[in-house]
Amino acid sequence: MIEQVVALGRAERNDWHTARIVLTATVPDREVARTSDWTDIAVVAVLAEGATSTRTVARLRPDASSKEWTGALEFERDDHLDRASLFVHVVATVNGVAGRIIGSSDREWIVDLTSDNPIREREIEVNTVSFARSTEWLASLRDTPWIVETSGNMPVLRMNSDFDGLVALIEGQGSKTEQMLGRMLLAQVCADVWTSVFHTAIGDLEIEDDGTPLFPPDWRGAVLREMLPDIFPRRSIQDALREVHTRRAGHGNWADLQPRIQYAAARRAEIPTTLAATVRGIAELDQEIHP
Repeated sequence: MIEQVVALGRAERNDWHTARIVLTATVPDREVARTSDWTDIAVVAVLAEGATSTRTVARLRPDASSKEWTGALEFERDDHLDRASLFVHVVATVNGVAGRIIGSSDREWIVDLTSDNPIREREIEVNTVSFARSTEWLASLRDTPWIVETSGNMPVLRMNSDFDGLVALIEGQGSKTEQMLGRMLLAQVCADVWTSVFHTAIGDLEIEDDGTPLFPPDWRGAVLREMLPDIFPRRSIQDALREVHTRRAGHGNWADLQPRIQYAAARRAEIPTTLAATVRGIAELDQEIHP
């Protein structure tokens, strides 16, 4: 699988200031031409980074067949902090409304401005810290075993070292029973992470003038694309995003979505599989003790 990442950490020199990326996008011309309601069709590349609220747009030009659209996107290094997401959108005037998005690339490219290696997935940061002896904010949460912080460039999971044995249990140390409990606990932690990052991502949407929500750049957009198919399995991912946004904005039943969000988080954390394995493991241990 192609990672779809451009790493510009040094870009063969440390003091670069401006980058220019040449793009070619293939647009299915039959899909575009099948309706008379779409006019003024254009293809644009958008480079966006949520951490700096920076967006750079470049318009692509079609070839003679109108299938291949080509252009160049130029951006300043100082305008970005870490990673930016690169999308291609097909926009048009639809029923008299200009600037409507009628198609988008299935998966964004990542432009990494800090790394020398084109690696797509980055692991969530995990810190083990004494809440009671840390910042005033963490000290106020001293009775909490872990928290998920989602305000930075990447989510951070903070484990409270004041809970004796917590880290050892999650790391799978100890007896067979403790190892099973540790795997179950780790799955629950992962589910909490997925739930937290989803709510952060859905609360950080940029909205077009016509009310269309856009997928956030960076990890927030990736989280939504990962979880939305489980929340609305029979809808396109764009329709699913629009529906979740509509309900969260108060134009629908937001509470009804919470079980679906929990379900999507549990699937990503593999809670059903882990729970089934734990139940089997406990039964096997019981047979060993009481043959």
